Amino acid sequence: MMASNKDHTDGLENRPDAPSSLELNGASIPPRKKLVAPPMNVSLDRSEGSLLSDDALDTGDDLDINVDELDTPDEADSLEFNGIGDPQGSNQEADREPSEAIPEYSAEEERQDAKLWRTVVIGEQEHRIDMKCIESYQRVISHGGYYGDLNAIIVFAACFLPDSNCDDYHYVMENLFLYVISTLELMVAEDYMIVYLNGATPRRRMPGIGWMKKCYHMIDRRLRKNLKSFIIVHPSWFIRTVLGIIRPFISSKFSSKIKYVNSLAELRQLIPMEYVHIPESIIKYEEEKGIKTFACMR
Repeated sequence: MMASNKDHTDGLENRPDAPSSLELNGASIPPRKKLVAPPMNVSLDRSEGSLLSDDALDTGDDLDINVDELDTPDEADSLEFNGIGDPQGSNQEADREPSEAIPEYSAEEERQDAKLWRTVVIGEQEHRIDMKCIESYQRVISHGGYYGDLNAIIVFAACFLPDSNCDDYHYVMENLFLYVISTLELMVAEDYMIVYLNGATPRRRMPGIGWMKKCYHMIDRRLRKNLKSFIIVHPSWFIRTVLGIIRPFISSKFSSKIKYVNSLAELRQLIPMEYVHIPESIIKYEEEKGIKTFACMR
């Protein structure tokens, strides 16, 4: 069979009228032409036709490339290869867990936070007061009205100080100290006096010497200057001793402003008492001491 096909082909080639190429759709395909490359001199000298000749090195103006004018891709045009070549890459965005949204800070939460923390400026320095830890001790300082020409009366009740055996005592006293100083600056506009209620205060609630010295030095110079008197009601031997110890650390002008008062009736002779809050424990203290003048304070 193969021999017969070859004979058949040979017969076609020998026919004088056989077409020189196959006809496709009625059109004949022209025979291919062979292109002959021109001779090239690959020597490295500068002879004509060599690679280093002037004609070969002359690129002309059309090939003069300005690098500065080339468009280069920026970061926004960079290709993202996430998922390329990875059959599961197209689902990575869908499979990624959505990030948790930041909860909104409501006005009520802001008010609650303001109750827990208070930012104050003392001596051009910002401080934050933990209002929660001193919630039970804020009555230690109060406004007692005015005397004379709108001069403020500041009442400090030592019986409301924390017990030295309480948890985080130093932390509480530090925040209470900032609260007292900042409140004093808010209450005082002009001249003022401080009424220190020392009665009914056990020894374990008495402020330490260091705490009192710190209060004195942290009080603004304007407040120290405008202080007209520092009245101590029911002074004990301990408070007298403490003041005697810290006297060298305070100015002589401040020492001259300290006055001792042995009863509430005696205090009434010095200042108006209509707005001075006297704790019930101090009234009971006078009852226990046999002081007959406590009834006038009710």
